[in-house]
Amino acid sequence: MLLSRHQVLARRERDPERLERSAYLLLSRIDTQGPMSIGQLAEAFGLDTSTVNRQTAALLRCGLAERVADPDGGMARKLRITAEGGRRLAGDREVNRSCLARVVADWSPEEVRQLEEALVRLNRSAEALEGRCWPRAEENGPAAP
Repeated sequence: MLLSRHQVLARRERDPERLERSAYLLLSRIDTQGPMSIGQLAEAFGLDTSTVNRQTAALLRCGLAERVADPDGGMARKLRITAEGGRRLAGDREVNRSCLARVVADWSPEEVRQLEEALVRLNRSAEALEGRCWPRAEENGPAAP
């Protein structure tokens, strides 16, 4: 929680155009998995569809995502990240990486490797509680630790 707060504060202090946390999470998931319906996003995050609907409406208003026909031919419209959404997501990811690099700057390579292994285990355990695999190998995009 402390690390997350540190990154959020760092983002907003440096650039007020940085993504809100919910926008970052939704765009990250769409970027990883490809176009998703509101129902799929709600299921992925364990949220009510009305909550995700409000959050995705904000993405659409800001031009960070767009509605597209289901690439698999389904009835539901899906959300796809726009070029602007991809640009801003990449910028936020770089800020997050930079913040984390500062946090572990005085750690040894072995300590960084141990942290990586512990985080992978934590992610797998958290997803296993909901019957999901991590990394999400079944998704279209590359899985990220």
